Amino acid sequence: MSRFITTLKTEQIGKWTHILLADLVLADDDEQVITVLAGFSTDLASIKVLHNTFLFVLFALVSGYGNYAATVHDWLYATGQMSRKRADAVLYRALRAEGVARWRAWLFWAGVRIGGSASFTKTPTSSGSSVSKGQ
Repeated sequence: MSRFITTLKTEQIGKWTHILLADLVLADDDEQVITVLAGFSTDLASIKVLHNTFLFVLFALVSGYGNYAATVHDWLYATGQMSRKRADAVLYRALRAEGVARWRAWLFWAGVRIGGSASFTKTPTSSGSSVSKGQ
């Protein structure tokens, strides 16, 4: 089972914006080790597209859960180092690793599958590797 190796340490710098104060490390079953580097900016588990009624209902059901997993997911979307489908699968496993109930993790996953495409970066950044296959 996937598990977080480090704890989430952030500082809120805006209404929805948090900066990582230390690396966040996920030992993921399928992707090995994923490291979100200190200094990364995340909005945690917020949803920017709340004009969609369905997504608003999903947000209400998952709000307050999954900040660790959402931070990893934001990193994967921002860096584009894996496909969107793989990044979303990591999100589900990370939610479960964080202790989020299966039904709530599935709703979270479904929400990003439905509404997340606009936030996904298709071109990898040069910010360094976040996925390590050999640890």
